[in-house]
Amino acid sequence: MAKVELVMPKMGESIMEATILNWVKNVGDKLEEDETILEIATDKVDSEIPSPVEGVLVEILRQVNDVVPVGEVIAILETEGEVEATPSIPQQAQTPEPKVQAEAAPATHTPTPVDPAPAPTPTPVVAEAVAAVPAVPYTPTNGQGNGAIPTNSNGKFYSPLVRSISKKENVSIAELEAINGSGKGGRVTKKDLLEYISKRTSVPAQTTTKAVAQATVAATTAASIAAPKPSTNQNIPASGSHEIIEMDRMRKMIADHMVMSKKTSPHVTSFVEADVTNLVDWRNSIKNEYIQKYGEKITFTPIFIEAVVKALQDFPMVNVSVDGNNIIKKKNINIGMATALPSGNLIVPVIKNANGFNLVGLTQQVNSLANKARNNKLKPEDIQDGTFTVTNVGTFGNVMGTPIINQPQVAILALGAIRKKPAVLETEHGDVIAIRKMMFLSLSYDHRVVDGFLGGSFLRKVADYLEAFDKSQTI
Repeated sequence: MAKVELVMPKMGESIMEATILNWVKNVGDKLEEDETILEIATDKVDSEIPSPVEGVLVEILRQVNDVVPVGEVIAILETEGEVEATPSIPQQAQTPEPKVQAEAAPATHTPTPVDPAPAPTPTPVVAEAVAAVPAVPYTPTNGQGNGAIPTNSNGKFYSPLVRSISKKENVSIAELEAINGSGKGGRVTKKDLLEYISKRTSVPAQTTTKAVAQATVAATTAASIAAPKPSTNQNIPASGSHEIIEMDRMRKMIADHMVMSKKTSPHVTSFVEADVTNLVDWRNSIKNEYIQKYGEKITFTPIFIEAVVKALQDFPMVNVSVDGNNIIKKKNINIGMATALPSGNLIVPVIKNANGFNLVGLTQQVNSLANKARNNKLKPEDIQDGTFTVTNVGTFGNVMGTPIINQPQVAILALGAIRKKPAVLETEHGDVIAIRKMMFLSLSYDHRVVDGFLGGSFLRKVADYLEAFDKSQTI
């Protein structure tokens, strides 16, 4: 018999820890290779962790709700014969990069034979995360660790998430150093920081020096006097006419993300109405042929995204993000498409480098990501690095909407329902009234960097591309 260590997998370059949501298997249960053992959650995505080997779960080392650093052993497996194992994650993987790049794909393992021994030494195995259950991406900073809190201070490591929360909540470095971390080596985790912040407004946390404690109390008192915050928890009297439903984890993250976006960006929304008769007629005329040729449906979504991509190329200052007093102009055009899940929640998978696809390619990307979302198969890299988001409120029969910006982007486009309406057409023989297929487009944008001229011009350009759709094109 050989024993194998199951360690917390690395879910991306900027993710240094994950929370255990649920142990699917119990001690003593038999395991098939690739059978799900537990479910974990990061700040980007929920995932199922499969067994790397066939065997038995003999010991569980970390419990539900534990926040576990990447690379730490969470369970012991036992298997017969030789084991294909992966070396544990190298120590340098737990130190921050100068710049956080796009999230890496889940770790894979390289086969290494291990001889069984009478008293085996557990062999660390990095489990590969699969079958991701999506969550809303949350990136309150530019993702490069810029902020008031340094990566290391007095030998302590602070993850990008901890640093971004500290910057957002104005937690000083002195306060951070005073927090007793529950992570590996005393490292401060997200849970530690949020617990400290929740107590800071009422009872100041103990700090290493009396001066820091007094400064914290003074700052908190001044802030509460200057801008008192209303409580979000209302005391609702108990009654048989009420049903209290606790938010699930994804709904809590959506709520936090939406509130944060409203606090971050001054939202302005502009509207235009577009005549989309040509593109609707074209799509209806070729949809059966398209299925026969490509084996999948073509919806209106890729056609809309194609117009958005063209407009972003014409107005690149809409394809930006804000970092303090700096505007980050994005070279890549990565389009997020808000997708409804069976649970009623929303997720935003991202088409990377959308400007590199033709209409057929965009259709394949849209269908693939939508199917992954509906079947809980999205991976962390599928929901990150978006630079602009499109949401289709017309799916629910709404004619227009005022969507909330998906931070750290600066604009989001809502597509209304397509409806038949009488419209005035200009012809060489004079104006006539005809039945046309019309829709509203609404653009919410960050007025810090996108003013009315830029936002309105961009939105009008999208509508122009839709109205100028060539209905004679072939597939």
